[in-house]
Amino acid sequence: MFVRSTTHTDNKSGKPYNTYKLVESIRTERGPRQRTVLNLGTDFSLDRGKWEMLANRIETIVSGQQCFIPADAETEKLAQRYAKIIIYRESNKKPVSVQEQQQPDFQEVDVNSLENEEILSVGGESIVLSTIRELKLDSELESLGFNKSNVEAAIGVICARLLAPSSERAAHLWLQNDTALDDLLDTSFASLSQDRVYQVSDKLLKHKDAIETYLQKKEKQLFNLEEKVILYDLTNTFFEGSGKYNQKAHFGVSKEKRNDCLLVTLALLLDGEGFPQKSEILAGNISEPDTLKNVLTAVSTQARKPIVVADAGIGTEKNIKWLSENGYSYIVVSRKRQQEVPADIKLIKVRENSHRVVSAAARMNNGGEMEVYCHSTAKEIKEQEIRNRFERRFEDNLKSVCKALQKKYGTKRYEKVLEKIGRLKERYRRVANRYNISIDKDDKSGNATDIKWSMKQKDCVSGYYLLRSNLTDMSEKEIFDTFTMLLDLEDAFRSMKSELGLRPVYHQKEKRCDGHLFISVIAYHILHYIRIKLKQQGINDSWSTIRRCLSGHYRVTTSMKRSDGKMIYVRKTSKPEDCHIRIYNALGLPHRPGKVTKTIL
Repeated sequence: MFVRSTTHTDNKSGKPYNTYKLVESIRTERGPRQRTVLNLGTDFSLDRGKWEMLANRIETIVSGQQCFIPADAETEKLAQRYAKIIIYRESNKKPVSVQEQQQPDFQEVDVNSLENEEILSVGGESIVLSTIRELKLDSELESLGFNKSNVEAAIGVICARLLAPSSERAAHLWLQNDTALDDLLDTSFASLSQDRVYQVSDKLLKHKDAIETYLQKKEKQLFNLEEKVILYDLTNTFFEGSGKYNQKAHFGVSKEKRNDCLLVTLALLLDGEGFPQKSEILAGNISEPDTLKNVLTAVSTQARKPIVVADAGIGTEKNIKWLSENGYSYIVVSRKRQQEVPADIKLIKVRENSHRVVSAAARMNNGGEMEVYCHSTAKEIKEQEIRNRFERRFEDNLKSVCKALQKKYGTKRYEKVLEKIGRLKERYRRVANRYNISIDKDDKSGNATDIKWSMKQKDCVSGYYLLRSNLTDMSEKEIFDTFTMLLDLEDAFRSMKSELGLRPVYHQKEKRCDGHLFISVIAYHILHYIRIKLKQQGINDSWSTIRRCLSGHYRVTTSMKRSDGKMIYVRKTSKPEDCHIRIYNALGLPHRPGKVTKTIL
């Protein structure tokens, strides 16, 4: 083998350029001829002095021979990459049929030459790819103008987000080095460029509305969904970097307490089954209540409006008025600070499990709106623990100020002590109003001499919250059960952040950031589809558990040297474990994904 360079002229610009090919000499009936083994493209940048070493190293890898003169790191990396492509192409010319797999095939081989290589994960890839095909998302992308390479790359970045969540740069490395997804797609990611990954991200974002609409209709059709309830909320994610080229990047209140970083906001609309209906990527400092109208208007196409469920951040008087005027039913958390239950209302139990007991009671207010007073024992315990922690901190600080009155250089001036107490009250305003604090003053010196404090009578409002709704024909239990669907949205955000690489954002450009977030939304469609099908079969594991289990199922290439000096390459999927079979059976998938290939070189 050797590398050949050919000079061409660009028809448009008239500029010369070179193409590179790996060729070999073969004997034919018409005499010696040169056959192209592999096109190396136009961006082949290896020094000419290393071409011979590269060709020789590729030949030794493919033929399983020993290499007595080691190649440098750059040449070795290219040789391994090109040899992998050559073996892959040869193996796909004639895959082993099912009948051939069942027949014995005896070969005389050197057992000491046996090697296992290209050990790549295939379990998670199998269930993700089958779901994409079941949703016919690949066909939809083709209809949107994606060519075959772009469809394969798009499937690749979506799988990477589900199975190895991180940035698009990390997705490119994963696709080239850690996954057998290309085996399942009958392609090779060895020549996939980083630019192609970014271009596919841009292309997915360009068709965002069409893809979301298609997935919404397809999921509705497959699961026979009725759009009775819409869940709406926002979350944000932070940037690792300056974000100076992104107009949506602003400082704000970070959900992860990363207030030192610029943020971008994701608004998400879910149906009652937890499938995303609409997503919007917004500025990091946007006000939550101002987003509801635009997002709902974008998806409101049906005659019968669904029930909108939202938390207190969305449930402003302005939004509630808009929902009522536009024919929406709603259930929102009241923004009132105190939710004491009126004396004439008796709570009844609406839910009970090992973690909590929830009681609720409903009544009509003067505006013709249903108010549902709820009490949760779990919420009460949580609020009490938070309050106790703040009370301990507040009292510890009061003790420190008091001890300083007895120290030589401590703060003693009465006015300064008042100032310190005022700052403590501001810092711990959540609990400070529950204390009576008095400061003794020495009129002669003008110094404070002692600080005394006592707890006021404790109130009994822990664990209460108030729901508002215009669904006057529903009971308190029905309203509460519908409201708790909002937990599905919280689960979706939690899953996107912890399991789908939503955070942090490494991109500096706005469209690349938006593309990163949208890929996470597409990935959540796939994830939720898989989890629903597994739940129908009694498997309630988290996606992290499912992913960890399937990561132990591999595709392996086994190579052996025959007695005639030729190499046999057999690529097949490893025998599945019990945990793999359990998931494959639940999803109706074969236990050994991918075809068996046998190549003799």
